[in-house]
Amino acid sequence: MDARRTERIEAAIDAVAAGALAASCAFALSNVAAWLPASAALVFAAGFVALRSIPREERLLELACFDALPLSVEPLEELILTDADRLVEQTSDELLLDDVLAELGPDSRVVRLFDPASVPTPGELRARIDRHLNGGRPGPPADASQALHDALAELRRALN
Repeated sequence: MDARRTERIEAAIDAVAAGALAASCAFALSNVAAWLPASAALVFAAGFVALRSIPREERLLELACFDALPLSVEPLEELILTDADRLVEQTSDELLLDDVLAELGPDSRVVRLFDPASVPTPGELRARIDRHLNGGRPGPPADASQALHDALAELRRALN
């Protein structure tokens, strides 16, 4: 960069810094001084002159010029992934969940998500919503969640 352009950039940075100083002083004096524009202009001028009076130091290290080499990439006609491209090798102790449970036992710990038998009918949903809007207490849960609530309440009592 030539010296003239560098000088312009430094002057612009000094002006921005002096402007920030003037704006902060004007904000601080906004409730006190009636001559706010004059004080802001005075602070800006003083800050700009102070920043411009700091001598520019010579560079200690000159940056070396270098030319970037063009990037050479060989285009591939086709990308074929093989078993050698796998990151993790397959082991024989994998857990495969391919068993379909026909029926759950009464004390089974398996939960079926989106089980059609556990989805409430539109009438049951409407009754729940109406009961909630009327401020009523919810009815007994259809599954073992009441036992879970009781166990959690007992745990809270034990911790307190």
